[in-house]
Amino acid sequence: MKIEHLTPNNAILQELGTRLARIRKQQGYSQLRLANEAGIGVATLRRIEAGHDSQMETWLKLMKSLQMITAIDDLLPKNYSSPMAEALSDRKTRKKRNNAPSGSIWGDEKP
Repeated sequence: MKIEHLTPNNAILQELGTRLARIRKQQGYSQLRLANEAGIGVATLRRIEAGHDSQMETWLKLMKSLQMITAIDDLLPKNYSSPMAEALSDRKTRKKRNNAPSGSIWGDEKP
């Protein structure tokens, strides 16, 4: 499932839990082993994998244990480029240029 802007929060949590379980299994971790390495309870890991709400700190511990902490950087990148923000910025720049004196004399300027 692709997570998008209109995806309900509970569906996102469910998808993230499913992805976490898949990665855990691919890396050969049991729930008990991953929970122990992350310093969390097995019941907490089971709740997360089932799509229930959890704390960000718990996710950080799990990501570190799975050696995937750099993926967190993609969550909120340091430099984010939004097409809308760029368009608004370009519009402000053009407006400033249009309002600046051009140096041309048209003959109707006030002295």
